[in-house]
Amino acid sequence: MWEVIFESWLDEQMAGADAAHDRAHIQRVVKTAKELAGLEGADLDVVIPAAWLHDCVTVPKDSDKRPFASRMAAKAAGQFLIDKGYPAEKISNIEHAIAAHSFTAQITPETIEAKVVQDADRLDAIGAIGISRCLMLGGVMGKPLYSAHEPIPETRTPNDKEYVIDHFFIKLFKLQETMQTEAGRREAIDRTTFMKRFLDKLESEVE
Repeated sequence: MWEVIFESWLDEQMAGADAAHDRAHIQRVVKTAKELAGLEGADLDVVIPAAWLHDCVTVPKDSDKRPFASRMAAKAAGQFLIDKGYPAEKISNIEHAIAAHSFTAQITPETIEAKVVQDADRLDAIGAIGISRCLMLGGVMGKPLYSAHEPIPETRTPNDKEYVIDHFFIKLFKLQETMQTEAGRREAIDRTTFMKRFLDKLESEVE
């Protein structure tokens, strides 16, 4: 019952969500979070609402409010859960898990539930789905795929404000080192290896 309620409310909140943070993203994060929670012994009554509601506040990627988006989402989700009568003793942990999921916010996850949600969200940023989301969002933002002078940044400094591919070097390749759970680390290594093979192939095709 609760997941239906979360999903319904989320639909109302996500009208302005970008292409990489749509309903499908949320559903993937929920699925992964459930799997990690089972492996790590995390409380599903915290993990599931946090995973469903982690992006309930929409802030554009290029907004100066972006570093505060997860805190805003935590506050909005907490109030929603209070209004709906969700078990009060779970809400502060849910809010923390939501606030700590963000790469930009740089909040350290202090509970296993927050670690699970953070890993689940970051896993969706890497691997085949991560490549797809990165390229899709870059296209929406009107950025060129790569630098014509040096497609893969080797001698130049990566700049993902200019080139889509550079985001791999600014953020995506670093995510495997931020994983908080053992299961998340194993999956992140596999997905990161796939991304590196993709860029090797891309470089060979555009040279």
